[in-house]
Amino acid sequence: MRDSANRELLTVLSMLIRCHASRKVLSCGQRMMGNLSMYSPALLDHFHNPRNAGDLPEADIRVKSENPVCGDVLELAMQVSDGRITSTRFRVQGCVPAVACASALTELMSGKSLDEAKTLGREEVLRAVNGVPPASTHAVELALDALRQALKAFE
Repeated sequence: MRDSANRELLTVLSMLIRCHASRKVLSCGQRMMGNLSMYSPALLDHFHNPRNAGDLPEADIRVKSENPVCGDVLELAMQVSDGRITSTRFRVQGCVPAVACASALTELMSGKSLDEAKTLGREEVLRAVNGVPPASTHAVELALDALRQALKAFE
């Protein structure tokens, strides 16, 4: 219990430090959410209604991808049968685009063979969310890094 409380406190402190370091006039809550008008309707739909979010207890593979610069963390879980991705779930702690890109990626992956999933790239994810602001391209890379890690585990 104490470790959990300490982790939660560290997370909150980290977020406050990032808000202070940004030296923005915006409140910390606004800073963390960003200006939602800068995102496409498709991206916001994936953020507000994430597809395949949650845990997948019966996963064949579970990977964790982290962006040390911004602090975003993505956990991707997959279930594979006969060389085909039958189920996928994600959990993410990150910005609006990180949630949206993870959601879009899981939709793109679902039902694909492992070889087909290897061909998924930046353009497909960007198309699925109708683009991300230039400062948010790390979100696409976070999702694709998790996919590459998961596929590598099956080799």
